[in-house]
Amino acid sequence: MEKQVNRPIFVVGSPRSGTSILTWCLGQHPNIFPVPESNWMGDFGVNLALSHQVGTARGDRAILSAMAIGRDEFFAHFGRSINQLILAHRADLNRKRKMPASTEPKTRWVDGTPEYSTHIFALRQLFPEAVFVHIVRDVREVVRSMLNFHRVAGTQLVPNEEEAYKYWLRTVRACVQAEQAYGPEIVRRFAYNALIDNPEAAMRALFEFVGEEYDQRSLDPLGQRINSSKVPPDFVADDPATDRAIVEQALLLSAELMENRQPHGRSASAAKAMEAEFEQRVQYAAGLDRAYRDCRRKLKKFETAKV
Repeated sequence: MEKQVNRPIFVVGSPRSGTSILTWCLGQHPNIFPVPESNWMGDFGVNLALSHQVGTARGDRAILSAMAIGRDEFFAHFGRSINQLILAHRADLNRKRKMPASTEPKTRWVDGTPEYSTHIFALRQLFPEAVFVHIVRDVREVVRSMLNFHRVAGTQLVPNEEEAYKYWLRTVRACVQAEQAYGPEIVRRFAYNALIDNPEAAMRALFEFVGEEYDQRSLDPLGQRINSSKVPPDFVADDPATDRAIVEQALLLSAELMENRQPHGRSASAAKAMEAEFEQRVQYAAGLDRAYRDCRRKLKKFETAKV
């Protein structure tokens, strides 16, 4: 039962690719509910790895290594606690959203935080049974939406067109790497256009992937524009200051992903690369923590000397 329940769904991909609408579509299922974008779990994974590093630093004189608590077990334990905490507070979320009380069990949740595109390794450590949906949308449409995000949020998502293309490339490349590392059984590519062209078939295939029966209510959110950037019909994204080489890279990758099927199988080298990138991030954070402590000690020493 625990394996069945502790299987969150993460919708990843570039911001403005349809992560919100797809999250809400999945969240209409009687066994799945949508949570607000969380943002904190990726960094939490880094901090958790740091804590395990500290807890094993002195061999058998440190609690975690002395008790043979490996990092995989350490992460999964916290992941189960997070899962239980989210499930336990579903009623509070419904009240905040002014939704009626539901008798549906909803033992799973879906999170559509785009920033998790670069944290998939850490999320898999926390939730070994999680699945990921990589939603892909034409990069030109995404850039147009990014540049008009202020019409909805009141703040700019990116400062200019070039940064929009870079943002898309960074997140999508991370998702493609995860596709290669873990295969389509764990990370499934999903075309945004499928929601427009044949939504029922698209959602049926997606529910089969996540291991749930299709539910017609999943199409309800498509009747309204959720989190739309309200891009004017005559808006053109064509800034002469934008590096055309970056645009070409994005256009080529976008066309490749939309025209070709996701490959089957897994790449051990891609998986190792993701793990190595995570370890680099952990060691960078550890270095920042050491530098901060050193600065505090030096400052205290300086203040003592002044007195």
